[in-house]
Amino acid sequence: MNKTTAIIVDDEKNALESLALKVEKYFPQVTITHKFQNPKLALEEINNNHPQLLFLDIEMPVLSGLDLLSKIENPNFEIIFVTAYNQYAIDAIKHCAIGYIVKPIDNDELKNAINNAIKNIEQKTALEKNRQLLENLISNGNSTIVIPTQKGLSFIKTSEIIRFEGIDGYTKIVLKNSSILSSYSIGKFSNSPKLNNFFSIHKSHFINLNYVSDFLNEGYVILNNNDKLPIAKARRKDFLEKIQHI
Repeated sequence: MNKTTAIIVDDEKNALESLALKVEKYFPQVTITHKFQNPKLALEEINNNHPQLLFLDIEMPVLSGLDLLSKIENPNFEIIFVTAYNQYAIDAIKHCAIGYIVKPIDNDELKNAINNAIKNIEQKTALEKNRQLLENLISNGNSTIVIPTQKGLSFIKTSEIIRFEGIDGYTKIVLKNSSILSSYSIGKFSNSPKLNNFFSIHKSHFINLNYVSDFLNEGYVILNNNDKLPIAKARRKDFLEKIQHI
């Protein structure tokens, strides 16, 4: 019987230990090499020594499970998401056949998820699925993007987004009536082909052209919410050309 190496990441100690006991009881062929409550420590271990299977809690402080996944250099392993919130069983996950289990963990659901993961490990299909998952997390349909936040996932219509602003590796998303913060870098959004009506006017500013009200000759763009943002000199010509088609 081939051994499968696994890592569990969950900030709740009781949940982590309970899952470990269940895995060891029902799947002796799965060797849990590490258990982490701190996702940052887990990230270092995963990047250095890739497991074959990762049990990953979605909602964790500082670094969510989805944020952690986005920072992994080569996610060539099976993932089983663990969450107390069943709304996270979203299309972005299901369409990629990624496993998930909902707390409190049902033994049959756990067995089914692990059996599927082991089969996928044998078929070596993990890397492509995980890449597709990350792509789906950025865009889930033409009019809605899925934004990982510290609390979980936000489903935002692109028409509600005024602008993205890069701040120290994070991204502030300014909406019509509020704003949210994502640990994704601004490049994750500015490179998305689904945000066709947006334009990168500056390395730190990616704006919805539908909200532009004025362009000032001294090098600023005014948005409908009165935000005044600098536009890089090298990007002004492309900006003026594109906005004429909006």
